[in-house]
Amino acid sequence: MQYSNKVPALDTAELYIGLMSGTSLDAVDAVLLELPPSGNASPRLGHHYSLPYSTSLRSELLQLHKPSDNELERSLLIGNTLSRLYAETVAGLLESAALPPSAIRAIGCHGQTIRHRPELGYTLQLVNSALLAEQCDITVVADFRSRDIAAGGQGAPLVPAFHHAMFGSTLEHRVILNIGGIANLSNLPLQGEVTGWDSGPGNMLMDAWIMQQQGLTYDQHGAWAETGQIIPDLLASLLALPYFGASPPKSCGRDQFHMDWLQQQLIPGSNPADVQRTLLELSAISITDAITGYCGAVDAVYLCGGGAYNTALARRLQQLLGTVRIETTAALGIAPEWVEAAAFAWLARQTMHRSTGNLPAVTGARGPRVLGAIYYN
Repeated sequence: MQYSNKVPALDTAELYIGLMSGTSLDAVDAVLLELPPSGNASPRLGHHYSLPYSTSLRSELLQLHKPSDNELERSLLIGNTLSRLYAETVAGLLESAALPPSAIRAIGCHGQTIRHRPELGYTLQLVNSALLAEQCDITVVADFRSRDIAAGGQGAPLVPAFHHAMFGSTLEHRVILNIGGIANLSNLPLQGEVTGWDSGPGNMLMDAWIMQQQGLTYDQHGAWAETGQIIPDLLASLLALPYFGASPPKSCGRDQFHMDWLQQQLIPGSNPADVQRTLLELSAISITDAITGYCGAVDAVYLCGGGAYNTALARRLQQLLGTVRIETTAALGIAPEWVEAAAFAWLARQTMHRSTGNLPAVTGARGPRVLGAIYYN
């Protein structure tokens, strides 16, 4: 059967909800995305809504990233907890938009990643999709990554196809850089193939370190990192990880970048602020190397994700990238914190129309595939 990544023109606009809870483990983000009647028109972002994770939920999820006792039952129970939180987020979004559930064609729910091991043929995002469909009274599309992995791909990143649809330009060579827990980029050249991959840690290690040292969930604007100095030996040790030297397509997560790995590299007696500054440099250098090594002559980099608000990291990227213009996706019409949720609304639309959602040049899959499992209302 032949599939297409194009969606035919519709008689009326369709509304989709995207739900995203990323590797930063901070909140559930929901957006309303409108697909205009014209098949060639760009999606339009509507209302958005967010609910934070509780400290206890975040702690439970972090524990599940490691093998532990009774983890199967614990994962299923937390999947139920997450699904109820997702449903509460959807309810808040619909209330803010003054819309009934019947107005929504489908929800695209990413779920919460706790394992991502494409080299072993699996990925796991926690969500009880059946429960979510029951609670919302809306069709749910979930488990987007598994089909790509089954086709030999990395299952990530999946957002470049959406970035191309939403942010592609005929006037400038753009890179869309999402800095969440992991940093991933979409290379959108004026001509030629769209590419994308995970460059390495974004906020993940910085968040983990400041939590351990100060009990804070993140380093606001990178202010603490800016009080420290780079530790050259530590930076060299971190950059020696083979992942950084591997060519795309590639993807990563907490399976590679976690506190145990960092602790193994630490130099005894290091100033905590110096460690934080070094972790910021690790993110900045790995991102810059990905752009300069594989994207060619780039005109502009547009930041999204929570890391777009880390001004210290943005300044360091500007220093490393020189004359390349750096802005946030707000300049393109979507605030940085809503881009990923919008992407999964778009991916749900692709699934509902039997249209492909992956880009084989990005994930390494054997070909384009329709992604996701549908739980009809």
